[in-house]
Amino acid sequence: MTKINSKEQYDSVMARIEELLPLVDEKTPTTDRNCIELELLSNLAADYEDEAFPIKKPSLQEILKLRLAEFGISQKEAAQKIGISTARMCDIINGKREPTLVTARKIATSFNIDSDIVLGII
Repeated sequence: MTKINSKEQYDSVMARIEELLPLVDEKTPTTDRNCIELELLSNLAADYEDEAFPIKKPSLQEILKLRLAEFGISQKEAAQKIGISTARMCDIINGKREPTLVTARKIATSFNIDSDIVLGII
């Protein structure tokens, strides 16, 4: 098998991985057949997961909402922190408006968000 093509194959591979896990640990030689099989099946499963269950890149809106929740602050408090109106912050969080470069810099530094995400590069 060079590729997992269905959910049924994936489930079978995952079941076999579960059987192999107790048989292999960090002390198991890499030449051990169980270790080799576990590595091969794990790689097949990972490739299938990457294709079947892709993780999308986060948007500024998603990250900003998360950060506000983590900091325990409201949109109004966030707006005050970076020096913009509450309405503008609401528009940015709801994706109705892009931040200016100055505002983007303040968002990135104030809320520890990667500048690539703030600028929409990622």
